[in-house]
Amino acid sequence: MQGYGPTSFGELNADEYDDLHDPGTTDAAVELIADVAGSGSVLELAIGTGRIALPLAARGFAVSGIEASPQMVDKLRAKPGGADIPVVIGDMVDAAIDGVFDTAILVFNTLFNLTSQDAQVRCFANTAARLRPGGVFLVETFVPDFSSYSDNQRVRTMRLDMGSVWLEAARHDPVTQLIEFQRIRITGDGMELKPLPMRYAWPQEMDLMAQLAGLRLRDRWGGWHREPFDAASPMHVSVYEKPAR
Repeated sequence: MQGYGPTSFGELNADEYDDLHDPGTTDAAVELIADVAGSGSVLELAIGTGRIALPLAARGFAVSGIEASPQMVDKLRAKPGGADIPVVIGDMVDAAIDGVFDTAILVFNTLFNLTSQDAQVRCFANTAARLRPGGVFLVETFVPDFSSYSDNQRVRTMRLDMGSVWLEAARHDPVTQLIEFQRIRITGDGMELKPLPMRYAWPQEMDLMAQLAGLRLRDRWGGWHREPFDAASPMHVSVYEKPAR
């Protein structure tokens, strides 16, 4: 999607992100992450507006973040406790941050916002380099499902009322594993477009990325409540471990 870069999502979505992008899994996610982390320091990649980071900090975790969008970080800073979380502004593929961490997290499909395999591999490597021996990297993504696509395309209605219609159009390139989304909002005031390209990776491909970074799969669940992962799972939460020296 030409012209779409690391800062584009925040530029397009920061103002209404908290209102429109709540997956309804925050409490369960924080509970599982806290249990996996146990104690110590947590690095959140794509920390955003603090949906996960702030509850973790409230539990006593030393949370730091990396975020490409200054607009998203401004939203974080405006929330109680948000100004106390150190955040590096930069691309999670190669952003430098001081220190080593016990746990790193990347949730809500955000790995797939990196639109090439090379960028995703580098993200795993960059994260592994910032984990202490024995540290873990927790990643949440959807499992690709194209059963609703026809000719590698799909259009669906997201919202419909008397004054507006919200549509989502998607085009899938199976060669590059790229899905280009265009979210279209039509109201009496006109039309608004919110593009989003995503490069999906199958769980086994992610395992190989982790292996290349010196990590190994420790746990995989089909949801935040530790549901078993199987062929019907629409998502997975995977925990990769850096071997202790």
